[in-house]
Amino acid sequence: MPRFSPQQLTATVAEIVRLAGSSADEAKIVATNLVEANLQGHDSHGVGMIPHYVASIRQGGLKPNTSAKLLADHQAILVFDGQSGYGQVIGAQVMDAGIARAKSAGVCVISLKNAHHLARIGAWAERCASAGLVSIHFVNAFFRPLVAPWNGVDAKLGTNPFCVGVPRDGQTPMILDFATSGIALGKARVAFNTEKPLEPGLVVDADGQPTTDPTCMIKEPFGALLPFGKHKGGGLALICSLLGAAMTGSLTERQSTPGDMRVLNGMLSILINPAMLGGADSFRSEIDAFLPWVRQSRTVEGEEILFPGEPEQRRKAERTHDGIDVDDETWQQMMEAKASLATA
Repeated sequence: MPRFSPQQLTATVAEIVRLAGSSADEAKIVATNLVEANLQGHDSHGVGMIPHYVASIRQGGLKPNTSAKLLADHQAILVFDGQSGYGQVIGAQVMDAGIARAKSAGVCVISLKNAHHLARIGAWAERCASAGLVSIHFVNAFFRPLVAPWNGVDAKLGTNPFCVGVPRDGQTPMILDFATSGIALGKARVAFNTEKPLEPGLVVDADGQPTTDPTCMIKEPFGALLPFGKHKGGGLALICSLLGAAMTGSLTERQSTPGDMRVLNGMLSILINPAMLGGADSFRSEIDAFLPWVRQSRTVEGEEILFPGEPEQRRKAERTHDGIDVDDETWQQMMEAKASLATA
C-alpha cells in the first residue's frame, strides 16, 4: 500500500485532473479538496473518486472549467445552477456568495442544483464557520439509487448527506457531517478494494438478504445500503431528497438512468450570522461553558467523549505527520485513469 505526503498526493491528483481538461487552478482546487478528505480520514470522499470523475467527464456528465450560474437573487435567497461543474469549484463559489450575503443580511438561504459531486459536505460547513457563520446543509445525491427506505430492501434513495457547522472562537469548529445511510457508497468501495467485509446491518444484497460483502454495492446485481438509525435515518434521507433536490430543481433518484456516471448534488444551505441574533453573546459564552460540562460525563470503558469534527482533526494531524495510505486497488485505478488521459 503506497504512502504519500499530502503535498505529493495533491500534486499527483492535480496532474490527473489537469490532463482531464481542467485549468491548473481548477486542478489544484479539486486535488486539495480530495486530499483534505483523505487527511481527515474520509477516504470514501478522497482521491479514490478520481477514476469516477474521469469516467463522468468522458460521458459528458462532468464539465471541467465550469462555474456556478446565478439564476435568481432574492436578497436573503440566492439560487444557483452548478451546470455540472466540479463540485469542489461550484461549492466554493456558492458558499462565498452566501457568506457575503449572510454577513450583511444576517441570513442567506442558498438553492443549488446540478453541481457535480460536492465531495465532503463538511468542507462547506468549515468554510462558513471560518467566516463566523452557522450553516445547515440538506444534500441530495443523484447517482443510481443506493439506499433502501426504512423497512424496504430496494434501493430508492441516495446517500443524501446532512451537515451542520458551528463556529467556535479560537478553536476548530464543530462539524456534524454524515450520510443518511449507515455508510457512504465510497466506504463500500474502500472495503471492496481492500477485500474487507462490512459490519453487519449496513447492506442487503440483490435478493434483499443481509450481507457483509461489499461486492453487491460495486458490481451487479446491486443490493442496497440501509439507512442509519432505522426510521430516523430513513426519514432524514427522504427529507434531503425533497429539500436538496425537489425544492432546488435538481434531479431526484427516480429520474436516474442505468450506466449514468454523473454524481450530481442538489443542496439547500442555510447560513446564519450569529452576531446578528439576540442571543449572540450567550451563544459564544455557552459554547465555552456547555461543551466542557458535557465532557465531564462518565464514559464507556476504554472510550472518550468526542464532539463532532474532533475525530477528523485528530486523523488530520496524524496523516499530515505520517502520510496518507492509498490502497493498491485505488492507486492502480488512478494510474490507469492517468495513463488513459495521457494517451488520449
